[in-house]
Amino acid sequence: MGRGRWRTAGSALVRVLLVWAVSTLTMLALAGILPDFRLQSDDGDSITQIGLTAAWAAGAFGLLSALVWPVLVRALLLVPALVLGLLVFFLNGSLLLIALSLIPDGRSEVAPETAVVVAAVMSAVASATSTALAVRDDEAYRRRLYRLADRRRRRQGRAGPSRAAEAPPGLLMLQLDGLGYEELRRACGSGLMPTVAGLLEGSHRARSWRADWSSQTGASQLGILHGSNFDVPAFRWYEKDTGEVMVCNRPTSAAELQRRAIARTGDGGLLTLDGASRGNLFSGGADQLALVLSVSARRGRANRSRAGYFAYFSDPANAVRTAGSFAAEVVREVVQSLRARICGDRPRVSRGGLYPLIRAFATVVERDVVVAAVIGDMLAGRSAVYADLVAYDEVAHHSGPRGRDTDRVLQRLDRSLALIVRVAEHAPRRYRIVLLSDHGQSPGETFLGRYGLTLKDLVRAGCGLPVPRRAGRTRSGAEARAAVLAALHRPVEEGEDAHPGPGSDPVVLASGNLGLISFPDIPGRASRARVERAHPALLTTLANHPGVGFLLVDGLVLGRDGRTARLDVPGEAEELLAPFGPGAAQAVRRTDAFPHVADVMVNSAYDPRTGAVHAFEEQIGSHGGLGGEQGNPFLMWPAELSDPAPGPGEELAGAEAVHAVLRCWLREADGPQVPVAAIEPAGRPVEETPPGAGNSGSLPSAGVPARDEIR
Repeated sequence: MGRGRWRTAGSALVRVLLVWAVSTLTMLALAGILPDFRLQSDDGDSITQIGLTAAWAAGAFGLLSALVWPVLVRALLLVPALVLGLLVFFLNGSLLLIALSLIPDGRSEVAPETAVVVAAVMSAVASATSTALAVRDDEAYRRRLYRLADRRRRRQGRAGPSRAAEAPPGLLMLQLDGLGYEELRRACGSGLMPTVAGLLEGSHRARSWRADWSSQTGASQLGILHGSNFDVPAFRWYEKDTGEVMVCNRPTSAAELQRRAIARTGDGGLLTLDGASRGNLFSGGADQLALVLSVSARRGRANRSRAGYFAYFSDPANAVRTAGSFAAEVVREVVQSLRARICGDRPRVSRGGLYPLIRAFATVVERDVVVAAVIGDMLAGRSAVYADLVAYDEVAHHSGPRGRDTDRVLQRLDRSLALIVRVAEHAPRRYRIVLLSDHGQSPGETFLGRYGLTLKDLVRAGCGLPVPRRAGRTRSGAEARAAVLAALHRPVEEGEDAHPGPGSDPVVLASGNLGLISFPDIPGRASRARVERAHPALLTTLANHPGVGFLLVDGLVLGRDGRTARLDVPGEAEELLAPFGPGAAQAVRRTDAFPHVADVMVNSAYDPRTGAVHAFEEQIGSHGGLGGEQGNPFLMWPAELSDPAPGPGEELAGAEAVHAVLRCWLREADGPQVPVAAIEPAGRPVEETPPGAGNSGSLPSAGVPARDEIR
């Protein structure tokens, strides 16, 4: 508490000194421009003496304005508004004349009419400087957002319920995109995220959960928000029945995926009851939307996906705050990229072109807009809010999941979380804050960087097709680029990428370290025999390449040196896929049943010692397949809620299971709960648990493995 007071006092002192310095420079400039205003004696003074005189005058004027002006305003409250408006200039000029008279040795002189002009300019500059500095202060920012939200609520005639009324607690779900469980533990233990660490030491607990084979935001968030990610085999895939490529971060694809999920579950989503969706790919059924990709393809007034930008930047103070941070982030990225090149950091990918602007958008603009929207939702008393903060994921793709670049991002994310936690204390209802991630990030050199060719080149060589002499680069699937284009109302990856032309050439797509190969000229899903008849060398070429971990072809897993395993034979796939971690065979078996799974699914090699994979995209921190931390996101919840474990010693597996957990927590909205239900994966019945049975919310007992849970 004392440390916080000293920090606040220090910040206020710095702001006062900066305003004083700017006011001094303004006074010097005015003295040089206006003929009837001087800051030196008749005999002339040195530059240093003139500067000290200006500083003295600026300080005296600022002090008089701070002390005398409030008294004058209170005394003149009965004066008509028009007369008071005219008096302001006279009174301001009088204060300046008094301030100048306090300068020793009569080193200043100003005509009364000029004093009015000088005082007006000085006041305007000081006010603008003070405002610009205040918007960089989180506390001032929080207070301003609170006032704006309260004013909006009164204007709409809404009065939020008071805490005294014992309104049911709301559920605030914040997704830290791409942050794995182990990286969360490291960040909390090293002091990078003190807010999160403080929650874990007190009211919250955390554990890992296992992502699906398609460990990326599209599949995970669709499953979390809508309860089904069935038939989402990757970040992008080719559908033979339509001849189109589905891409999770393309607005039209996102809208179609959301429609399919709703049709499958018969439910609108997690947020259908007084919910808000902020910065997500999908709406979750919420009525309050901002920066939601699945609705950004709509035209006209019904499109509210970009409303969050307009609402946020309509406040000039917000615009100043974010613009300054945006410029600083662009410079920071350029410096970090140059440092990586000079130091010869490996692995490394290209970070030029528009990437500095895209990174700044993800780490500053989108963060600020989403945080402001979440604060507005809390102050409006909404029942359920789900928001995605993509900053870490975007930087980790290009800088790696761990290092100085991502550490800075985590520190700033923690500051945003601290702001949200403080605002929650003033919300009209109590909020239970849940933090979670949709996937982790696995490091490693790209497939192209390691082997000198892309997956597409390797496939064409295996099919006996010509291979370009110069390897091309595969477009990155990071979500931030799509968010920028959606904000500008421009299409995402349209044209040839969306509609491959007719012919026998295979369609090769990349989703992190997961590759997909489809043959448009083969109707339906191709069997192994059909692929080998058409391209005899392809499967052997792929399976024996050192950068490939395994293949999936029509229910058959192919490994190196001719190893095979049928998914319908118990134990075979578990043995072959054991290096990729527990649950790998189950995840592959589930994907194999998807109607739109590719003819050949390719998972890159994985080194269990280093946790490294080889992305088929230009990413040195990647996700989308099996291998390493990408498959171990986290879930962090208040201890008063039911434990999310499906059963003693069981793992929380899949995004649909996380949806079931959040559904259960939404039902526990009537105050403190004793865990009453054993949470089962989506679609399974929920069984009653007698009081006192199961996990009581304490740490695991001695002797019980605790790797998947921290407090």
